[in-house]
Amino acid sequence: MVKERLAAVDVGLKRIGVAISLDGETAIPQNPILRKNREQAARDLDAFLESWKIDRLIVGVPEGGSSAGEMERRIRHFVTLLSFKGAIEYIDESGSSVEAAELMKGITRQRKDGRLDSIAAQLILERYLLKRRSG
Repeated sequence: MVKERLAAVDVGLKRIGVAISLDGETAIPQNPILRKNREQAARDLDAFLESWKIDRLIVGVPEGGSSAGEMERRIRHFVTLLSFKGAIEYIDESGSSVEAAELMKGITRQRKDGRLDSIAAQLILERYLLKRRSG
């Protein structure tokens, strides 16, 4: 049986964290996409999804919190710019960036290189995989 190829994104205003799962079990962070503008970021993400032959895109959206509604609107608008033809699912990303920062403590200084964003995307993908396994 061929496994579905998955990718998860943590869409931010400056960077888009990205993680993939090619076996449906393990989530692996990738280099983040630096965002100059929406169109460029959408093209770069499309190229990334195409290069990995991704079947399903998992998009983290914030639920709850004061600016959650505005961020969700921006994220959903960004997704409409993609030419990706696979399935798209939205999942609660609440706390993923804070959890990623905790995981990275002591490993690396909190540089703005986007690694944190891709670790957040990895956590989003792991949540999705866990939810799917538990039914």
